[in-house]
Amino acid sequence: MVKTKTSEEIELMRESALIVSKTLGMLAGEIKPGVTSLYLDKLAEEFIRDHGAEPGFLGMYDFPNTLNMSPNAQVVHGIPNNEPLQDGDIISVDCGALKNEFYGDHAYTFEVGEVAVETKKLLQVTKESLYIGIREFRMGNRVGDVGFAIQNYCESHGYGVVRELVGHGLGKKLHESPEMPNYGKRGRGKKFVEGMVVAIEPMINMGTRRIKQLNDGWTILTADGKPSAHFEHNVALVNGKPELLSTYQYIYDALGIQSDEEAEFRRHEFH
Repeated sequence: MVKTKTSEEIELMRESALIVSKTLGMLAGEIKPGVTSLYLDKLAEEFIRDHGAEPGFLGMYDFPNTLNMSPNAQVVHGIPNNEPLQDGDIISVDCGALKNEFYGDHAYTFEVGEVAVETKKLLQVTKESLYIGIREFRMGNRVGDVGFAIQNYCESHGYGVVRELVGHGLGKKLHESPEMPNYGKRGRGKKFVEGMVVAIEPMINMGTRRIKQLNDGWTILTADGKPSAHFEHNVALVNGKPELLSTYQYIYDALGIQSDEEAEFRRHEFH
């Protein structure tokens, strides 16, 4: 069952989403060669609690940390550790926050120092595919329309689209109906209705779409050891159109990046 949200609930969800957005923005200035993911994890936990929220992932399904930190060939669900980040790494940072009984949950893949050109392109295409998918999240469309758009765009660049891990509905639970795969067929799957809130999150590999899992029971890696990128936004269906509840603006402010990529999906300015 899809749980639609009232406009008041959507505003509460925006608050939770923006705590995650601000956490990622704070981390953006800290991610550099020599820093450990465990140090970043501690910063994130403190920041979320200081903003009156609870870390959304900590203890969920027994996950031991606040952040999923997945560098290079790790796709998602990486566990923070004491290995310093290296120049040329990329790292997906996936963060959740719980406030007013509602979850925010999104992710950004950061560059560490100077990153190879082909890796930068993977990040760019994956992020572009996120917005291509969001554009399909509108009245009259279905889950398959979003998945098809993301898959089509990424595969046209020769990349592998992960099948086993998917986006999801979001609300008082971190994972609600419907599942939102990054592949699919147009016109298939659940129909989108007013008040739906979803997390759309392309997980795209430079090489094969195939993955494997480490013995820690969490970390997902590409089967061929090539890099993987992951970007995620929280989106509500408002007046029949997609509206972003999350933003990368805090990240861009920290990194000095100019971007208007979110403009068409925003009804609110962020402060």
